[in-house]
Amino acid sequence: MPLSPDQQSEIDAQRATPRETLRTVAPGIEALLYTAHPVLDHGFVRVIDYMGDDAAICQAARVSYGTGTKSVSNDEGLIRYLMRHWHSTPFEMCEIKLHVKLPVFVARQWIRHRTANVNEYSARYSILDREFYIPAPEDLAAQSQVNNQGRGDTLQGAEAARVLEILKADSARAYDNYESMISDDGQQGLARELARMNLPANIYTQWYWKTDLHNMFHFLRLRADAHAQYEIRVYADAIAELVAEWVPQAYRAFADYRMGGAQLSATALDCLRRMLKGEDVSQETSGMSKGEWCEFQTMIEG
Repeated sequence: MPLSPDQQSEIDAQRATPRETLRTVAPGIEALLYTAHPVLDHGFVRVIDYMGDDAAICQAARVSYGTGTKSVSNDEGLIRYLMRHWHSTPFEMCEIKLHVKLPVFVARQWIRHRTANVNEYSARYSILDREFYIPAPEDLAAQSQVNNQGRGDTLQGAEAARVLEILKADSARAYDNYESMISDDGQQGLARELARMNLPANIYTQWYWKTDLHNMFHFLRLRADAHAQYEIRVYADAIAELVAEWVPQAYRAFADYRMGGAQLSATALDCLRRMLKGEDVSQETSGMSKGEWCEFQTMIEG
């Protein structure tokens, strides 16, 4: 189960104790505060705290830019202007703190986003739970033949069953040995900080992860992308739903300009202008490499 009874009791207690505040409250995220949203087989994401809302972005922009924004008639228009012109500082005025339970190998990808504050569950001091990520059969895929860091076709039948059995058996055996090494059953037992090194990368860990909205959007742009690894993408998708409730205007601008938009090189922009003038442009006359040309065609043809 994603949540232990103690964790669920803590969440219930937090949600049952509303507090008056003078600080800015975002109703959408307020309704979801503390609630755990399941991800993968044992993981979850939940909001612990947040600061700011859409109005805070505009407030920061108007302080910093002074009269330069007086022509913008509404907050959403200003937010779209900021997003369109890559202004980052106003979005940094909003922050969010998440509690995430995730497999270790996902955490090692995630930690590459260094513009956040992280505090992880310590296996030096505590004993890790016997919880491992075991992919669903439809998520077992062969190595891609064209992409060294991608997946190919889904494994089928006996091969899928064989791989699943290996994953389950290895995980169980590793944890049995972990328990055996740290046991003080008549002996001193191995230190937890050493015993943990024998655990596989699919064991679950937990952390608190706090970041500002600008860097959150950067995380989502990369990790909620269709090309991201599935196991981190599902976390990014769950977080994106939370962010959309927290700052709906900013999220709509982000989805439009970053997730749904495209960036053109000077060469690609020149080709597009020539096409609009009726010129017959090919890869040979475009000035692009074969790979660039294919990406350009996919971008404009959809």
